[in-house]
Amino acid sequence: MQDPKPRRTQAERLTETRVALLRAARTLFAQRGYGETATEDIVAAAGVTRGALYHHFKDKADLFAALVEQCFAEVLTEIDAAAARAPDAMSALRAGCRGFLAAALKKDRRRILLIDAPAIIGWARWRALDARYGMGALREGLAAAARERNVKLADLDAATHLLSGALNEAALLLASRAAHKPEARRIQRAFDAMLDGLFADAR
Repeated sequence: MQDPKPRRTQAERLTETRVALLRAARTLFAQRGYGETATEDIVAAAGVTRGALYHHFKDKADLFAALVEQCFAEVLTEIDAAAARAPDAMSALRAGCRGFLAAALKKDRRRILLIDAPAIIGWARWRALDARYGMGALREGLAAAARERNVKLADLDAATHLLSGALNEAALLLASRAAHKPEARRIQRAFDAMLDGLFADAR
């Protein structure tokens, strides 16, 4: 006789419910957009009750905000993975920038993170999340490349903000267009030229 399946704890059930809600919301928000997705659709897709949703989140906007933060965290993980494969600091910086564009523009993130999020959670909160999950990695990458090339950047913080802004604008531009690959290559060439100019001017 097989042993009975262990009963899940309350904490495990709560975690599974939250994961199910985020997974269902991610699919629906990516397909339909925030405005066209009702809470009833989310709970039905997750297989839970409305009460379960409100146990974990105040409302649909709160659920969306949690999903946006999850997407930002995933993007940072993918940036770090791309940079880690590079042979040197400058290559890692370039790879990390490419990794950001590739990660942010994945189909299930593009609409959530780049199109709907600035409007739904507000530009200030979006920028704060971007700073928390991306700015530090970009600053470290710039500093490492400067050390490797034995150059002194006049203002590392300013350079970080400028490059971060350029990357965000590139991602927003690409998110608004149907054909991404040709645009991405063109933008990456422009970004590489910007980096080259930054380090050339710093010598």
